[in-house]
Amino acid sequence: MTSQKPAGAGTPAATTGPLRGLKVLELGHFIAAPFCTRILADHGADVIKVEPPAGEPLRTWGVQSRGHSVIWSLHNRNKRCVTLDMKAEASRPAIERLVRWADVVVENFRPGQLERWGLGFADLQRLNPRIILARISGYGQTGPYKDRHSFGAIGEAMGGIRYLTGFPEEQVDLPSVRTGISLGDDITALYAVAGVLSAVYERDVAGTGIGREVDIALYEGVFSLLEGILPEYGTQGSIRRPQGSAMPTAVPSDTYRSADGQWLVIAGNSDPIFVRLCTLMGRPDMASDPRLRTNVDRLRHRAEVDGAIADWAATLPAREAERRLNAAGIPASRTYTVADCAADPHFQAREMICEVQDPLIGPTLHPGVIPRFDEAGARGSIAWPGAPVGAHNDQVYVDLLGFTRSDVDTWRRETVI
Repeated sequence: MTSQKPAGAGTPAATTGPLRGLKVLELGHFIAAPFCTRILADHGADVIKVEPPAGEPLRTWGVQSRGHSVIWSLHNRNKRCVTLDMKAEASRPAIERLVRWADVVVENFRPGQLERWGLGFADLQRLNPRIILARISGYGQTGPYKDRHSFGAIGEAMGGIRYLTGFPEEQVDLPSVRTGISLGDDITALYAVAGVLSAVYERDVAGTGIGREVDIALYEGVFSLLEGILPEYGTQGSIRRPQGSAMPTAVPSDTYRSADGQWLVIAGNSDPIFVRLCTLMGRPDMASDPRLRTNVDRLRHRAEVDGAIADWAATLPAREAERRLNAAGIPASRTYTVADCAADPHFQAREMICEVQDPLIGPTLHPGVIPRFDEAGARGSIAWPGAPVGAHNDQVYVDLLGFTRSDVDTWRRETVI
């Protein structure tokens, strides 16, 4: 387990990580845009996050510690946090200097909001021809639904994943379930990262020297996850149905209850692995059964195969079954809780569990920075957790952008910041 100490409001931008030197302006709120810029900041980008003077609503969401949201600590780590009333005419000089400073702007307002502020892509390019604008929205910047309101959950529903996250209708009469996280926001944020880095490559490496407008929709991020589901429909007219815990294209690959009531995921997907699994279970008859020789064969006899594995798993405690399965070269794992993750030696050895001293919420844990890079100096890091409201106002407006302290004091009195 690694330990990270907090940085104060005067901390400069991160100087480690492969994206060091990349300057990012975040005009975002809630999940998708902040998650995108968090990934960029984790890898060394200098991210300046703009919030309203009263702070972003995410500061009040979810689990609280010492009166502060714990998700804020994570999603806004490594960022310099400033306040600015984007609607106020007096904020215009600060906005323009921030845009001229930035390489990239990331936003997730409803389509048209930036244009109403006079900050559409054409406006930004007049200020900074090299600017890259990444726009995350529910339905994208074009199309008949572009003005609809949306959140990640709506993107999951329209994108097709919510229909699949449940058990077959003949087994239960319950609605499909969410994954327990804001999956629609999170996956779209990762596509936004890919879009930003693609545009940076084109501008700076391919050498066009000009920026791009990158358009990412929540439902499209989710829809892109559906693997072969669309080709299945396009070629066969088939509509994949909810499968519960089973994988529809491979047997065995399911979840089984152990003797101590825990759940084990066992994936004996390939033919050689299936033979090893049968041997481990003491069922050589299944290994040699011609009806079960290939995955196509086993798909026809799913209930029989899964029933045998369930019977075997029910004879052993989860940890012992997991140990035997992995020793035999069979992919398997207990279904981890977050407590299991935090205690696991492999998570710790890979620096995925980081102790963070957060002055707002107290000592806490953050997930580590991924992906990993080979040299420590090139890796990203957790330099500081999500900062207090306006923590970096003086540093950014005075030291970085060149406004006077009198300017900043006036803005404070007029609640521009």
